[in-house]
Amino acid sequence: MKNIKIVSLAACLTWLLSLILFSACSNDDNASASSGTLVIESVSPTGYETNGTLKPFEPVTVGYPKNYYVIHGKGFLTTTKVTFNDFSSYFRPTFVTDTDIVIQIDENTPYANSSNQLKVETKNGTAVFDFVIAPPVPTIAGFYPINAAADQEVTIVGKYFLNPVVTLAKTKSKEAVPVTVVSSTLEKIVVKLPADADTRYLTVANMSGETSSSYAVGTAIFDDVSYYGLDFPSWNNYTYVTDGTAEQGLTYISKKMDAWGNIQGNWSWYDQLTPYSGLRVAIKAKVPGKLGFVFNGNWDNNPPILDVTTEWKTFYLPWSVLTNTDRVQNISFQNRTTTEKGDGIENTFYFDNIGFTVKAE
Repeated sequence: MKNIKIVSLAACLTWLLSLILFSACSNDDNASASSGTLVIESVSPTGYETNGTLKPFEPVTVGYPKNYYVIHGKGFLTTTKVTFNDFSSYFRPTFVTDTDIVIQIDENTPYANSSNQLKVETKNGTAVFDFVIAPPVPTIAGFYPINAAADQEVTIVGKYFLNPVVTLAKTKSKEAVPVTVVSSTLEKIVVKLPADADTRYLTVANMSGETSSSYAVGTAIFDDVSYYGLDFPSWNNYTYVTDGTAEQGLTYISKKMDAWGNIQGNWSWYDQLTPYSGLRVAIKAKVPGKLGFVFNGNWDNNPPILDVTTEWKTFYLPWSVLTNTDRVQNISFQNRTTTEKGDGIENTFYFDNIGFTVKAE
């Protein structure tokens, strides 16, 4: 699961110079100097050590798009086409000798449900070599429900989930825990959550590497639904939106606010805050604007002001910028969008992924 760094074209040119010069001295301008035998013997990555010396060319059977490789064999002088998983990668004719081709695997090369073959087509035939194209490292857009219980199914969404392995991420005090995969596609994984998952992050790995979720299990205040009684009363005249563009999960909140208008949360009480360093919330707006984050009824004593754009942005608010942080009783928001003259104006705000941030270990 180790990524291979992309090697620069300059590095390849430096390495190949000796091959080209040798070939120019030993071969004439036509294909008659070819060995006649067409075969792919190995594929090796190109690159240099940090001290500038050439890395040993260890043969590999797995390649990464946008990286350079040396295809080694015989009979390559009349090469017309090179494909990985039946998808063409461009090569420079000057990067071809009878025994070697230096080539960069095209970034759009497919990696799933493919032939797992490298083909070199020449005027004299085609050579085939078993070769796997690795996917990019997985990305996680989110998972839901965040506050899932043990044995409950959780859906992880993202990209590059080829043969995924899912775990509760390792921490300083806890080892990684395997998570059962129920089903998966390249962009969605359904897992069954193990016990003791709260405040743990989910990690998804494929053959190229791994990535962890941005949010930990069990940390939601609002994630499609509200928790701990910290919801918004219906008299706020907001709406729930399920249109496929939620920042996290499936549903988010929309509220049109007059100048200095607001959306007020219900009053409740939640004080199990030991694992947490603060709060988070994802917000966007119809037009760029400002929003006051009103915590535990602190309307007048300089609440944090959030600069909101038309794209989802997650704001992290540590306890140090809030007041009365021994509990969460109320979360409300006030429209503070103004004109250049300071006059308040109407704006529509969208809210999602309200929750806790876990303390770093």
